[in-house]
Amino acid sequence: MPSVLDQRPAPAAAHRAEAPRRRTRLLALPEARWALAASVLFLLALSAYLLGGPAWLWGTLFAATYVTGGWEPGWQGLKALKDKTLDVDLLMIVAALGAAAIEQVLDGALLIVIFATSGALEAVATARTADSVRGLLDLAPTTATRLPADGVEESVDTARLRIGDTILVRPGERIGADGRVREGTSDVDQATITGEPLPVAKQAGDEVFAGTVNGTGALRVCVGRDPSDSVIARIVKMVEEASETKAPTQLFIEKIEQRYSIGMVLATLAVFAVPLALGDPLRSALLRAMTFMIVASPCAVVLSTMPPLLSAIANAGRRGVLVKSAVVMERLGRIDIVALDKTGTLPEGTPRVTDIRPLPGTGLDTAELLALAAAAEHPSEHPLARAVVGAAREQSIRLSGAEDFSSVPGEGVTATVDGHLVQVGSPSRMLVDTAAHGPHKMLVAELEDAGRTAVAVLRDGDVVGVLGIADRPRPDAAATVLALTELTGRTPVLLTGDNERAARHLADEVGITDVRAGLLPQDKARAVKVWEAEGRRVLVVGDGVNDAPALAAAHCGIAMGKAGSDLALETADAVVVRDELTTIPSIVRLSRTARRLVIQNLVVAGAFITVLAAWDLIGTLPLPLGVAGHEGSTVIVGLNGLRLLREAAWPRIPKDTE
Repeated sequence: MPSVLDQRPAPAAAHRAEAPRRRTRLLALPEARWALAASVLFLLALSAYLLGGPAWLWGTLFAATYVTGGWEPGWQGLKALKDKTLDVDLLMIVAALGAAAIEQVLDGALLIVIFATSGALEAVATARTADSVRGLLDLAPTTATRLPADGVEESVDTARLRIGDTILVRPGERIGADGRVREGTSDVDQATITGEPLPVAKQAGDEVFAGTVNGTGALRVCVGRDPSDSVIARIVKMVEEASETKAPTQLFIEKIEQRYSIGMVLATLAVFAVPLALGDPLRSALLRAMTFMIVASPCAVVLSTMPPLLSAIANAGRRGVLVKSAVVMERLGRIDIVALDKTGTLPEGTPRVTDIRPLPGTGLDTAELLALAAAAEHPSEHPLARAVVGAAREQSIRLSGAEDFSSVPGEGVTATVDGHLVQVGSPSRMLVDTAAHGPHKMLVAELEDAGRTAVAVLRDGDVVGVLGIADRPRPDAAATVLALTELTGRTPVLLTGDNERAARHLADEVGITDVRAGLLPQDKARAVKVWEAEGRRVLVVGDGVNDAPALAAAHCGIAMGKAGSDLALETADAVVVRDELTTIPSIVRLSRTARRLVIQNLVVAGAFITVLAAWDLIGTLPLPLGVAGHEGSTVIVGLNGLRLLREAAWPRIPKDTE
């Protein structure tokens, strides 16, 4: 692979094309190779058998078919038996050997081939799920240019980077690690991580992510996370862990599988012993018993659940929605009420300072008031804090350092700036002890009446000014609200710590009628718990910071667009990395589709088992037909689950309600 130093500037689209989603080649899977070998040997054996070839030839080929197609599941079954677990795979091998014992060699070989093929399909489903995530690792470069203390550049593997290292990112290169810009300005294409369609301006102090593409300026980046803990690495780890979890339906199936398997063995012995005791020939009784063991095996039932859920997780991951587990994927389809946060969710996420109102007599002008507020807000990651800091940067205001910084979610921040205690935050929380009709109260009311979010600025306990901040709704906000209303039968609820007027102004624009404003994080969590106590299944959508308690309390929680936020990745059940609001109703619909496929699979599997078992008990079911029916149902449910891997399986939500 060429070094990062060898790369040349290229358009962002070209960079995105450099890392196509990798797919595991079919023959790279051992299950597929064994299934192919068994199929080829079976066809050769069948040809020799039908053409009247010597018995030693077709007998050897059939034996090789048994070995290639059956050794792995047989070995796994024996190991499970050692742990006192009866594996249905072992029962299939026993049935095939039983068929061979009564000279039904061809039928047993057919069972082995179809059984191996169904196992290969299951392996393909798992591999395709992993492929959709593994491709993310291609985004991060393998090397980076590190700048040691002596200033001499060196090219090192990105895995060797450590927190605090400084790396040089030249124009057109991919950034080698998560961190913050130390020097330089440039535009960075973050589409692969955040989904932002346009490059984002970066300068000293701004956060950047591994795998994103630098524009035309050179950047010196201070590494802020170990490469193994980068956003991309955590995303990959999270989705891989999701693929290893089991949904409640799957756990229930596995719980009854052992009892069912034991019951099936006892029933098979009865199917063999009873006719034999009544005078049936040994060969006939054994053939009926082997056929019953095959058709009654719950292979298709076991395979009914996970392929649809894993395929849905993979499909969602390709579109920037990271679902943490199969449990979550199954639960998302059950939600019947949605609670949306305001800041960081429904608006575009880039609020701007629209009003700077210093109070008379404070000695501060607009620039000084903004500088004071921005200095205190600079360490904060809240969207409103970024708006204040961004406004100061736009005016080229130099910020003083902030000491003793603290933040209270839902209230605001406190810091020491130039020897003064500065507080910036919600007027309803910070101004409770001030005069009821002071000029600051009038400013707050004026801004809130205009649909602004008012932010109070206090210096040494005295109000020195008020800032007005506004944000536009996302272009897809109204369409998302409409789609969620159609899915749940109820308009989403807006839960926000913002003031009532600003919240209702936004709600009216997007079509929400139920607004609950002025809430602290614990108030949001309390509202969710009340709904849950009423038997509702609540989906909370927030920004993953001050919404963490509500996200944790809900039936399901989705964090919006906080690619770098630890709380978003840890607290929420799913994360919308690319910040597209319409993916929320899409993932709910996909979950419901997956649940429908699970039910379809269980019905198909149950019907096949019932019909074939009844046929064998009441009449005479030919062994080849029983094999084809049983393994055919396994293949059918496997392929049905894989349908959700298709591009067309992702539900499209129109972004325009008109």
